[in-house]
Amino acid sequence: MSSPQPLVAHTPGGFAKVEKGETLIEVKNLKMYFPVVEGIVFQKAIAHVKAVDDVSFTIKKGETLGLVGESGCGKTTTGRCILQLERPTAGEIIFEGVNLNDLNGKAMSPVRQKIQVIFQDPYSSLNPRMKIGHIIGEPMRVHAIEPDGERRRRRVAELLSICGLDPKFADRYPHEMSGGQRQRVGIARALSLNPEFIICDEAVSALDVSIQAQVINLLEDLREEFDLTYLFIAHDLSVVHHLCNRVAVMYLGKMVELADSDELFDNPIHPYTKALLSAVPVPDPTAEKHREHQVLQGEVPSPMNPPSGCVFHPRCPMAVDSCRLDIPPLVEKRPGHWVACSQV
Repeated sequence: MSSPQPLVAHTPGGFAKVEKGETLIEVKNLKMYFPVVEGIVFQKAIAHVKAVDDVSFTIKKGETLGLVGESGCGKTTTGRCILQLERPTAGEIIFEGVNLNDLNGKAMSPVRQKIQVIFQDPYSSLNPRMKIGHIIGEPMRVHAIEPDGERRRRRVAELLSICGLDPKFADRYPHEMSGGQRQRVGIARALSLNPEFIICDEAVSALDVSIQAQVINLLEDLREEFDLTYLFIAHDLSVVHHLCNRVAVMYLGKMVELADSDELFDNPIHPYTKALLSAVPVPDPTAEKHREHQVLQGEVPSPMNPPSGCVFHPRCPMAVDSCRLDIPPLVEKRPGHWVACSQV
């Protein structure tokens, strides 16, 4: 898939300055294969789990890209590869003109300040032995953003206030807070380094519905206030529709559809996307009663042994013989609407 915006050339020894609307991050032909080994002393790879298989997309500065799909499709692995928590098997991840796959641990340090993450589980992503003020302040100390202790404490109080929490919470431990409050702490920690790009990995899925709405509104406000860019990984399509500018749909490690949010929800093309959207409940009982649901047959194949050709063909109602042989490329069927299906 070609890039809708050219990447900005970076200056020697640093990252390029990217303006709003220009491409901030570009993922090219990303692959992440995990080896399956046997043996204890002499381990031998007998197979590979193809968690992410040839995925490409771009994210423009200031936008939110939603990444959706069922469990095990490779969404979180894609995010972890961008963060360099997993070193990709192949492909490129270009951030502000620099290929992150070429950087070692020391060279990644300035990137850690620019790219942050909000984890799914606010109960396990915070150190239970550290007070909230220390959790938020530690990244600033480690990266020497704010070496002075007193100024760091004031910055922690400011971040707590920005995220809708009482600054007095800095003296609490995580177990003294609710799930929604902990997730706000996670957001404050991500903001502590003044990042440009934040990966939200199922950031609201562990929260009650009423708390979800508050956190989503907070993320929207922060995006506008601090000119942030998000990769929003989620299961809940209604949340994605509300928050995201564009949406990418993944299935079994492959990207099957990518379009503007309204376009994808109003005019889905790929049969898998149609099945996903048909499962989203409608608040009108009468409309829900007469709505046609597309129930997919069979189970999701194993990523260790994915089907040949189109990975969706064993469950696709439109599949023909050629679908079993040819891998469909991601093609622009409408302006800005990319689909990987040879039958549409």
